Amino acid sequence: MRTPCMTSAVAERVLTEHELNRALLARQLLLERVQLAIPRALERVGGLQTQDARSGYIGLWTRLEGFERDSLTRALERGSVAHGTAMRITIHMVSKRDYWLFTEGIRGPRRESWMKSHARRVDVKKMPAVARKVASALAEGPRWRRELVEELRLDSATWNGVGMWIDLVRVPPSGTWERPRGDFYATAESRLGPGDATAEDGLEHLLRRYLGAFGPATLKDAANWAGLPARSLERVAEKLSLRRFRAEDGAELLDLPRAPRPDPETPAPPRLLPTWDATLLAHARRTQILPETHRAKVFNTATPHSLSAFLVDGQVAGSWKIERGKVRLQPFGRLPSGVRKQLDEEADRLAEFVAG
Repeated sequence: MRTPCMTSAVAERVLTEHELNRALLARQLLLERVQLAIPRALERVGGLQTQDARSGYIGLWTRLEGFERDSLTRALERGSVAHGTAMRITIHMVSKRDYWLFTEGIRGPRRESWMKSHARRVDVKKMPAVARKVASALAEGPRWRRELVEELRLDSATWNGVGMWIDLVRVPPSGTWERPRGDFYATAESRLGPGDATAEDGLEHLLRRYLGAFGPATLKDAANWAGLPARSLERVAEKLSLRRFRAEDGAELLDLPRAPRPDPETPAPPRLLPTWDATLLAHARRTQILPETHRAKVFNTATPHSLSAFLVDGQVAGSWKIERGKVRLQPFGRLPSGVRKQLDEEADRLAEFVAG
């Protein structure tokens, strides 16, 4: 059934796959490196998925001019960047401002989803009480996960559910380049200060951030990225002044009025992406940044975390990994003439960055 937001205005012109690709690259800061404060850069790209904290560092290195590792560590220490559970119930680095808005927008559906998937393993009725005990244990400051689990006698499934009832963030020294494992926790309020957003504020902000970082896109795309049912965004979409386009398959695409939509012939330089980079997730399928012929090479049962991939002309063309201090490139096929030199230069720069 078509929703009111989809029929409230006549859709504009059809956007080609190549136009959508360049729009995505521009918004993800992958057409050219820019100079931005780290919190603002994270806002521009909709946060960075960081089950491996180093993915956040590499994700910013490939997007920002002159990025240095210590600058992100300092932002995490100051609390201007938050490291915690966000969209899709996965770990992200986001700005302090975005953290509370994202959290309020996804809190209800996130908890409901977790309860449904864990009802057979955890007594969900006891979770609010468990969460209160964890909050009490954190009242005097950050604690190590192992200490909390032992002290409160929590199994792994119960511990993983605590964050559905209280807002927790990872605190340096954990969750940094030097210690990627995020196992030192504090309450978000103690670390970032109290939030004052409502669920409605959060949903509107999520949609704006998604379109600004990944649009033009469908409501379903945005909902998949946020980990929400699509219907949850329909009402806020009606309130916003959005532009409407069509994809080549006829789907209606929504976008922010002044978001960049570059010429499809804009050159796209080679870029190295870390694991977990959200540009490669299924919500971005229509941009073909990850050609379907390569998807199984990047995401499969052996690599559920995804491979570290590199882009050539705005599409995944191979993977990379670090071996003996060097970045080893593994193309999925023949590379265009002249591209290998550019990729090697990027790889050398990344190796230098990793070496510190």
